[in-house]
Amino acid sequence: MVLNLGLLLRIPVAIGFLFFTIKASGQQRYFAEKPSISFFSDGLVEDITAANQKVTSIFDALNGEIAFLMNVKDFQFANKLMQTHFNEKYMESETYPKSSFQGKVTGFNANSSGTQQVKAVGKLTIHGVTREIDVPGTIEVNGGKLKLKAKFLVKLEDYKIVVPQVVWDKIAQQVEVTLDFAYRPL
Repeated sequence: MVLNLGLLLRIPVAIGFLFFTIKASGQQRYFAEKPSISFFSDGLVEDITAANQKVTSIFDALNGEIAFLMNVKDFQFANKLMQTHFNEKYMESETYPKSSFQGKVTGFNANSSGTQQVKAVGKLTIHGVTREIDVPGTIEVNGGKLKLKAKFLVKLEDYKIVVPQVVWDKIAQQVEVTLDFAYRPL
């Protein structure tokens, strides 16, 4: 049976997990039990950092399919005013509430243990814009669990995220995104 990850991203999470669990019996499919996506922006006046630990992600080790889905409003900032500006002025979270990735991981061998260099290629959707990306990372296999880590840059203009002119020179035009997902078998 083939799992359609695109379908999973379009249906409610609870129904999606039920569908995925039924399809996954006896196969090497994983669910992120401790997901984290964070970003860092080196600002002239103040650095900007936030983390989202309410990410849903699945990984099929047999065919390399991987997907994640998150609510943009779930990013947490130390400075609550910064969080408000992020959601209202930059990400327009009411209009574009979710971000997602759907693609394939290459270079992973489910039969090997230890840390493996991998690459994910697929479609990243942020702020209503979908772009093809290519991200290097690692997957560590330990005791039947997987730990995926990756770091990449996102240019704001690529996703039509507009920085107001008044703060243009104070905010970096790209952010460093870090993925840290701990997966368990389904």
